[in-house]
Amino acid sequence: MSISIVYWSGTGNTQAMAEAVAEGIREAGAEAEVIDVGMAEAEKLAKEEAFALGCPSMGAEQLEESEMEPFVEKLESMVSGKRILLFGSYGWGDGEWMREWAQRMKEAGAVLVREEGVIANEAPDEEALAECRLAGKELV
Repeated sequence: MSISIVYWSGTGNTQAMAEAVAEGIREAGAEAEVIDVGMAEAEKLAKEEAFALGCPSMGAEQLEESEMEPFVEKLESMVSGKRILLFGSYGWGDGEWMREWAQRMKEAGAVLVREEGVIANEAPDEEALAECRLAGKELV
């Protein structure tokens, strides 16, 4: 089984989290593919039973608008019954963007591996990366 981890990262924080999720998936015995959202196809991802999506909080606590938001919009109608892990980093606020994203995916029928995703303030510390690895194992 191969699990895709599709992410957008501006500073590398969310990319580090994506790599940690992939480590957890591999530790659990599955294959993991880390994909920049610019190279991902919603239709292809929707064929997988489980996958992870990562995006930092942008602006007024929202998803990155030029690539990640359109990708999520396209994917939204195809997530029903899928097991999904959401993750990302933020610089301010309290993680509202993640709660809204999680609610949106649940309303679309997704089964979230972590109810409110995995979030890290700024650069993910060892604790946040360990959480990502654990969540990756749970996704398998």
